[in-house]
Amino acid sequence: MVKMEEILNKEIAQRIMKFEGKIRGMDLIADAEFILEKEGREALKRVEEKLKTIGFPIEYEKIKSMDFYPGGMKALSLLAIKEVLGYTDREIEEMGKAAPKISFIIKIFIKYFGPISKFFYAQTPKIWEKYWTVGKFIPVKLEEKEKWAIVRVEELDLHSIYCIYLKGYFSTVTKMVTGGQKITCQETKCPFKGNEFHEFLLKWQ
Repeated sequence: MVKMEEILNKEIAQRIMKFEGKIRGMDLIADAEFILEKEGREALKRVEEKLKTIGFPIEYEKIKSMDFYPGGMKALSLLAIKEVLGYTDREIEEMGKAAPKISFIIKIFIKYFGPISKFFYAQTPKIWEKYWTVGKFIPVKLEEKEKWAIVRVEELDLHSIYCIYLKGYFSTVTKMVTGGQKITCQETKCPFKGNEFHEFLLKWQ
């Protein structure tokens, strides 16, 4: 496991890229689109230069949305962005919040989901499988009246920076599904803190 405060270098990148599993290109494209909108093209070029220096270049414009890429590239993308642009955890979470808004997979699932309970228990694991070739998304509990839910991600120990990204991602999906205006997401369990899996508590108002 790699500590998030470590400086991104070739050795760390090689460890991260040993991660087994692949992710859809659209999730890497989401990183680029966020940077282009918030920081501009020159900032994105600086991120690409950083990735090149550590031996795992990403040319975001050549990424194809529906192709699969090594999952470690997602962690390297976020780490390079964090280091090069001086992003805080809050900004990494904002990146996660932005990603579902441009995902046609999310939009299609939500458009036809039906009751919230059916979407939560039947559809959310399928969405995960559209993005990742590894890991399991488990909808643990939904309390519609009390407006909270617990979800779990198992068998995905990518990097602790991705936990922060997922907090934002799950927050936006929850907002899109429930219509809630105030969403909170807390990671209550994490493999990087000694737990067996990731678990998130989501609340909405």
